Amino acid sequence: MKQNIHPKTNLIKVTCACGNTFETLSTAKELKVEVCAACHPFFTGTQRFVDTTGRVDKFNQKLANAKKAAEAVAARKAKKTAPVVEETK
Repeated sequence: MKQNIHPKTNLIKVTCACGNTFETLSTAKELKVEVCAACHPFFTGTQRFVDTTGRVDKFNQKLANAKKAAEAVAARKAKKTAPVVEETK
């Protein structure tokens, strides 16, 4: 087996957004997480909504914004290339 090929592991402090901290081994120097066993709904038994809009709603909003942008670009192009009509007397 080859010697000295594995990365060094450190005893690090993991900090959760809820304020809970614990120690573990990792190759990183420090680790910050959003949820842990102390605040995760599965472990606490409480329901919490992290994301108020669903994936489908986000997609539909993104699609609507893209359509508006495409229409604006098309309107600008049409305005630029429209022939100029001069009135003759």
